[in-house]
Formats: sequence, C-alpha cells, structure tokens
Amino acid sequence: MSLRRLLTNVAVLLAVAAMVIAGFWQLHRLSERRDRNSTVTDRSELPVVEVQTLVESADGFDVGNDIEFRLVRAVGFYQAEDEVLIRNRTYQGSAGYWVLTPLRLRTGDIVAVNRGWIPHAAGTGTAPAEFAPATGEVQVVGLVRATVTAEGLQRSDPSSGVLAEMARPDLARLSQQLEGALLPVYVQLQAQTPSSGDLPVPVPPPDLGEGSHLAYAVQWFVFASIALVGYPLILRRLGRPGDPDQEAKVG
Repeated sequence: MSLRRLLTNVAVLLAVAAMVIAGFWQLHRLSERRDRNSTVTDRSELPVVEVQTLVESADGFDVGNDIEFRLVRAVGFYQAEDEVLIRNRTYQGSAGYWVLTPLRLRTGDIVAVNRGWIPHAAGTGTAPAEFAPATGEVQVVGLVRATVTAEGLQRSDPSSGVLAEMARPDLARLSQQLEGALLPVYVQLQAQTPSSGDLPVPVPPPDLGEGSHLAYAVQWFVFASIALVGYPLILRRLGRPGDPDQEAKVG
C-alpha cells in the first residue's frame, strides 16, 4: 500500500470518528434540553409563593439553580434610581435591553425584577418615560431566575463604580451598588398590579422546544455512514487495495 493511500485511509477513518462523536454530542445536548424542559415544566406548574419563602438574602448566589423557574410573588416599591439595563438583548429580531429594576420589599430586602425588553433607542435616553417603573406599591408575579456570571472568554463587567448598564444579570455585581440586602435570585416579570404600559415588553417564558439537536445527530450519523460505505466503493473502482499495478497507476 502506498503512503498516499495509507494517509487517505487514516484521514477517512478520523473523519468518520469525528462525525460519530459529533452525532453523540448532539444526542447529549438533546438529553440536556429535555431534562431542562422537564424541570421548567414541573417547577412552573407549582403554586405561586412569596419569593421570600423560597430564598433569603443570606443565601448564596448559587441557590437560584435549585429554585429556578418557580413562580413567585413579590410586593414592594421600585427603586428607579438604581435601575440597570442589560445590553445586547433581542426581541423579535430587534436589538435592545432588559430593564433590571430593584424592588424593595416590605421587609426591607431587595429583589431585582427583570421588567422586560425595551428597544435600543429607548435605552439610550431618547424616551426614558416610556419604560419608567410605577411609583407606588406594586405586586409582581414572575419566574425565579438565577444570577448569570461571565464564563470562559466572556468579558466581565467592571468590578468598581456604579454601572448603568451590564452585560448580564450578575446579581453579585449589582449588589455592590445597592443599599440593602439583595436576594440572590431575580424575578422575570410575567404580570404586575397595577399593570405597566407597552414598555418594557415582558420577556417570554423559556422555550420548551427541543431544538435541532436530533436532526443534527441524524445528519452526522448519515454522513458517517456515507463515508464508511462510499469510500470502499471508490477504492474498489480504483482497484483493490494492495494491488501494486493499480497502486502504481493511481499513486
């Protein structure tokens, strides 16, 4: 067997192995997605409870993973002066921000509320009154969401100063610029009494679809099968492997 043929065989086998690994990785992602969807469904169907019955300000910020997607109620006053915009958020293809507003509860603790999405122009100060929070006492109902921190190569927000914008709802960072104890989860608003105006637009609940993972897995397995079946057929057309005369002609 010529060196070229040997290298080609190795390359094809490596390609097939990579395709199979990619297929199983997509199946793993599908399993993770189904587990997450099951968690979201099970937790969101539980009765609505006061947020402080699930979490306390003294709890660690990782507690959100255990109660995320529970429906909770909170009553208090918005602190508009401490509002923060979460940048690079989209809604129906349009760029904008999430509006994260601290809500001071009757107990004195604070819970951050993601009141929803606003278009980019509103967040730059052209129409601030359109998304100003209510000035009186409000009752909000929404989903518990866990804090989000920078991962991998993601850039963290500045560690000092008072931020008007943040890259993500990082509650530990937000707590640095608030006076009072902040609960280690935030509420993704679904309903509010009294109701708000057209802006912000409430963030939709998590998508419970399974995505394209199964289709991608099938695609990778099909590609691997084509390579396994097709490559030997090509070799057969070129000549049997190990035939010196044929290898001399094609090598």
